[in-house]
Amino acid sequence: MKVVAFERNLQGTGASRRLRNSGKTPGIVYGANAEAQAVELDHNALWHALKKEVFHSSILDLEIGGKSQQVLLRDVQYHPFKQMVLHVDFQRVDSKKKLHTKVPVHFMNQETNPAVKIGGAVISHVLNEVEIECLPADLPEFVELDLAKIEAGHTLHVKDIVLPKGVALVAHLDAENPVIASATVPAAVVSDEAASGAAAPSEGDKPAA
Repeated sequence: MKVVAFERNLQGTGASRRLRNSGKTPGIVYGANAEAQAVELDHNALWHALKKEVFHSSILDLEIGGKSQQVLLRDVQYHPFKQMVLHVDFQRVDSKKKLHTKVPVHFMNQETNPAVKIGGAVISHVLNEVEIECLPADLPEFVELDLAKIEAGHTLHVKDIVLPKGVALVAHLDAENPVIASATVPAAVVSDEAASGAAAPSEGDKPAA
């Protein structure tokens, strides 16, 4: 995904305010053993790009002054109540070094799960993204968790995600293996089933033919 930015010469609070008033967003590019570079981006184009999941979890081609470099979006600062991006941070990517980043989890086959369709279970997504490590060339846009067979009362953990080749969970997630999804039957459904069972006539209560 390509992003166009321009070198920013004036810095400071006043300069950033004037930049935002002119429809631009200040940002910074750092990392890969190179000096940090102040940049500015078109606010509206950035705003729409930030709505795309891929913008947050993929390697971006950032063009500055006609030269392109690979970066990851590392931080976004939003205005507390206006639809405005105040600042963005990009980190340069070294193709030979593993990177640590978060990627979204796509939950698959939830609607066809028997516990949901027949048993009235509700599947809760405890985590919507996981932190992984891999070389830049192996970075996936997302990872998938199959919910087809999770049963009511059971949970799935991050290690249940089948990761692509070359991709691993970061050390603390691998060690802790936290819950990522759980299936529960709401109390109202249990009560209704119990009531239905109590109302059903037993063999001894059936009238004689």
